[in-house]
Amino acid sequence: MICYSQNQKIDREPFKLELVANADNNYSVNIPKSPYFVKEKVLQIYPGEELNIETEIKGDTIYSMRIVDKVAFPDKTIKLKFLQNVTDRKNTLMMLSVVNPFDRKLIYDAMIYTVGGQQWSPTSIIPIQPKLAGYETWPDVIATMALEKWRFTK
Repeated sequence: MICYSQNQKIDREPFKLELVANADNNYSVNIPKSPYFVKEKVLQIYPGEELNIETEIKGDTIYSMRIVDKVAFPDKTIKLKFLQNVTDRKNTLMMLSVVNPFDRKLIYDAMIYTVGGQQWSPTSIIPIQPKLAGYETWPDVIATMALEKWRFTK
């Protein structure tokens, strides 16, 4: 029997995403109610979101992932935060922080969709050391990211 607690988020609620695109313009778009996971273990995240991903590990594999409001199992919950850092109406950087709760290195693949871009582009990611946080930064204004192929590495 599978039982989901009340703190599980199935979908993100609709919201208005607003970013500083450049010194003169903002980027604004209404994000509809949508799933966090667009495919199995493929997470879409927007600037301003802080997410807790509770995982189920089987052997050396991240078997399943789900978004939860509250961290009930810190040893198997990945914490993500995606933000835009702006100073004097200038985008100084976009930053993704990922807290690795595991006893082994965590890695994933990432695709970004930039403001003004016409397509998704892959971006490099550095593996996150066990029990530490990893920080990735970009100078581009990123409207959204897709994170996938979550796995452990040596």
